[in-house]
Order: sequence, then structure tokens, then C-alpha cells
Amino acid sequence: MSRPHRPPIPLSEPQRRVLMQLRINGTAPRTHLARALDMNGATMTRLTQSLLALGLIEELESPEAVARGRPMVPLTVSGHGAWAIGATPHPGWLELVLVDFRGRPIVHDATPFDSPDPHVFARAVEARLQVLAASHGFMRGKFLGLGVAVPGYALRGDRNRRAVVDRVAGWDDVPLADIMGDALGMPVWIENDASVAALAEFYQDGIIGRYRSVLTLFLGHGIGGGLVAERDLFLGEHGNAGEVGRLFPADRDRPSGIDLLRTFQDEGVAVDSLAEIDALMETHRPIIDRWTRRVIDQLEQAVLSGIVWLDPGAIVVSGALPLPLLRTIAQGLDEIGRNRSDRYRAMLPPVLASPIGSKAVVIGAAMIPIHAVTTQQPAI
Repeated sequence: MSRPHRPPIPLSEPQRRVLMQLRINGTAPRTHLARALDMNGATMTRLTQSLLALGLIEELESPEAVARGRPMVPLTVSGHGAWAIGATPHPGWLELVLVDFRGRPIVHDATPFDSPDPHVFARAVEARLQVLAASHGFMRGKFLGLGVAVPGYALRGDRNRRAVVDRVAGWDDVPLADIMGDALGMPVWIENDASVAALAEFYQDGIIGRYRSVLTLFLGHGIGGGLVAERDLFLGEHGNAGEVGRLFPADRDRPSGIDLLRTFQDEGVAVDSLAEIDALMETHRPIIDRWTRRVIDQLEQAVLSGIVWLDPGAIVVSGALPLPLLRTIAQGLDEIGRNRSDRYRAMLPPVLASPIGSKAVVIGAAMIPIHAVTTQQPAI
């Protein structure tokens, strides 16, 4: 039977607002929450009591706060309220992460896997989840669900059916959420890998508390993008917002990890995996520098287009490339924007480098069930 595509913890809109405000602030006493959300004290007390009972928030005791009364006791999102799982297939292996309700990764797992069949993928996730739950003492009933990051775009406006890359050919145009939900017995969300990377980047400390809208460019084997707009994942009319790769045809030079591997190979360097790039950063600096300059030039128009159409608070350069390389690309794009002589005087978003890099995809996949609980989601 088909599994529900909805958060398993039914919360009211005011409860979700309190949760999101705490995610933005980190911690806040009831009085500050009431002021920020324009609620009276009695309403805030009732809402926080219900969230405390569900285990989704917790009090942080301090002598000063207690002395001044319960309204001043700081509250924060509790990591113990629930867990969520993220999974994604890679060439030859399966990556899986478990996060707590605060969004902090608590288990990161990699296991050999090389099948194009989504049924086999679901069984592999289930097998690993049983092992991890037993070894770490996780209660199965506290799992909110599974987010799966897919290297492919949505078909006919159905986010559960995808056009995918060849290595997961069996995933093409099949009801992925139903297949995996039936095997795992829990809600499953299917989303593009760059879109979930955008979600992971948004929930990082220093981002969610500062910006309402963030545009992410994800440089993996290919290139993609994702947008969080007004603190919700924006997917577009057909579920394919952020398909930046269409700006860079695959038969030409493009700003992608595969392109970087080919650049090395054309120079006679034997390299087959993005995981090997880090070791070449210093020994093959001229090749890296030439490729990076070209990539910055290529991405300039994509960044400018994102700014003029979306007006994001920040742009994040993320991906499976080494973090120092992501920082160089982000700095180059930021400098171009700051030095553009068009007399434009409005605020410009900073271009930032991801602090989590390649882990953004699987962490973002795990954040989908948590995000669904925290925000009002449209019906699918």
C-alpha cells in the first residue's frame, strides 16, 4: 500500500511557528517568542507546554532565568524529540545519515551498493537501518521518515517520478515513494539531490537565523541548484526549480565534477573519482587554477540571473568538490558581484562557501521529514 507523504506528527500552524522561531533564534524564553510571533503570554504558555509534552522542545535551566520566573527560562528545539533518515545512491555505494530533531547528524553510514533497482535500494536501506537502530538504541517509532536524494528531475509535475541518470536506471519514471515506503513501513519523501542540498545549507548555523531566502549552487558530478524562499523549499510549478545544469550543455565544458575529472584526464592525470581531487590540490595547482577561473566565469551569469529574479539573502556554493575549492569559487563570484560597475545601489547577497560540502545531499535528504514537521507543506 502507498505510504502517506505527510509529517507523522500533526502540529497546528501556531505550533509550527514556535518551532521555526526557535530554529531561527537557537534559544529564546517564552516572553521573547510571544513578542516575536505577536502572541499573548497565555497562548505562548499553552503552545510551549504542548510542544514540551511532545518532546519537540526543551527548557534550558539557568539560575538567573529561574529566579526571574518560568517565562524567562530559555527554550530550544530538542534533539531527542524524533529522528529522521536521509539516503542517496552513489556509484558503488549507498550513503545514509540519521539526524536528530535539531538537524544534527548523529550517525553517518556508507556501505557498498551497486544496483539500479529501487526495490534493492529500499531493502538495503532497511537492512542498514535495522543494524544502526540496534547498535545505537534508536526507537523505530520515533523515526519521522526517510528522505531520498535522487539524481534526476521530476516528470509531469510528480516529484515521486523522476528522469534519472543511467546508474540508477531502474528508478526512471516509477513511483519511488510508494516502492520505498512499502519496503520501509514509514513515510518517504523523494527529492532532487541539489534541492535537498539547498535545504541542508539553509539549516546551517549562521544561515537560518540571518536569511529568509537562500540560493544554492551544487557542483557535484553534474551541476544543480536549489532555492529556499521565505524559509520554505521552493520547487516551482513542476517540481524542477533549480535545474541549473540546463544552462550548461553536457557536450561542452561545464562547471561540474565530471568536467574537472575530464580536465585532469586530458592532462594525463589518472583520476577517476571526485574523492581523489583533494590529494591533487597542491601537486596539480596550475590545472586546478585554470579550471577554477573558467568555472567562475561560467557561473557568473547563473549567479546574476538568480540575484535579479529571486533577490536571495545569500548564495551558497556547495558540492562534492574539496571545501577549499568551493571557497575559492565562492570568493571569486563574490568579488565579481562586488566589483561590477553598473551603479546598482541595492543590497547584494554575499556568495558563501558551504561548510559541509558533499555531505549536504544526504543531510538535506534527512532534513526533509523534519522540515515537513516544522513548516506548512502543500498537499502532494
